[in-house]
Amino acid sequence: MEFTVTLKKNHEFRRLYSKGKSLAAPSLVCYCRKNGRDQNRIGYTVSNKIGNAVTRNRIRRRLREIYRLHEGEVKRGYDIVIVARHRAAEADYHRLEKELLKTLGRLSLLVPGEGAQS
Repeated sequence: MEFTVTLKKNHEFRRLYSKGKSLAAPSLVCYCRKNGRDQNRIGYTVSNKIGNAVTRNRIRRRLREIYRLHEGEVKRGYDIVIVARHRAAEADYHRLEKELLKTLGRLSLLVPGEGAQS
């Protein structure tokens, strides 16, 4: 990912949960907040309650790939956390992609005119 680094520290996730804007879709929840840098930082969360390790990693891989493919459409300078919900386990790739792009668009994180869906 060219313009993005990952969030890894617990306090960075907690700061986003408490002070960031959030928006929920049936399969995921997105949190975002400006970070004052010229690159994005992104984190993914999939709870142990969702399924076994294989299921959780499949969801995480899909979300990572969706973001990677659409990274150029996302505005820079934000911290983003994507939290998978229970429905993400049954959702196929295209449904997750549609919901993630719609959520990012409603949070005003997509660059206008780059194929943003709403």
